[in-house]
Amino acid sequence: MLKARVITALILVAMLAAILFAAPPIVVVIAFSLIAALAAWEWGGLMRQEPPARWLFALLTLLFCWQMYLIAENVFPLLFIASLVLWLLIMPMWLYQRWTLAGNDFVGYFVGLLVILPTWAAMVSLQAVSSWLLLAAMAVVWVADVAAYFSGRAFGRRKLAPQISPGKTWEGVLGAVIGVIVYGSLVVSLTPLGGFVHLSPIGLAGLLILLTALSVVGDLFESLLKRHAQIKDSSQLLPGHGGILDRIDSLTSTLPFVAALVILGQR
Repeated sequence: MLKARVITALILVAMLAAILFAAPPIVVVIAFSLIAALAAWEWGGLMRQEPPARWLFALLTLLFCWQMYLIAENVFPLLFIASLVLWLLIMPMWLYQRWTLAGNDFVGYFVGLLVILPTWAAMVSLQAVSSWLLLAAMAVVWVADVAAYFSGRAFGRRKLAPQISPGKTWEGVLGAVIGVIVYGSLVVSLTPLGGFVHLSPIGLAGLLILLTALSVVGDLFESLLKRHAQIKDSSQLLPGHGGILDRIDSLTSTLPFVAALVILGQR
């Protein structure tokens, strides 16, 4: 398992680097669109849909990506705003009530599009601005995950959401916050990406805390869906890592927020 996990991770890193720094713009869009389609296929599994319905949803998502790319300037801001409403206003209540996708296919597919399409749009738009910017935004989640894991193992006592994800603790969240603040402060102060941030130190810390909170919410949301679906991973597409949604769960809640700040801030 460890060997497969390491090999898969190396392949994913190489593919991501090739997409971000070597591929033509249209190839980047196609690659991100395929990721969105595969995530939609997995989403159908979380809804306990039959294979034909899952593939149809994946194809529909791919079609949405292409059509929205053609009118990106008009539709991307709307996607980001819809994502902010979902993650900041609706999702806390969703987690508190532990709602399920089962029993209402329309709501399930609609929420799936609200989760997947803004994430795709954020990846496309941030990469168009700067590949390093997209990578740095994605790294916020990776730093939060690593810091939460180690701090949770070392100091974890108080459970964060035992009925959703028993392994997560408040100490892990605190470790994630500290890790992200250190990481974000270094990026802003030591790299050209600091030019995208026009905040005081206190404002920057507040933004990084919010991003960490969003990453935790995204992680908890997918954990809740998998618990309802009674599955461990969203799929087995990535040996040793589970599925696409397992790898981008926290990105779905954070990247649209970052894209909204960057893209809308340039207008």
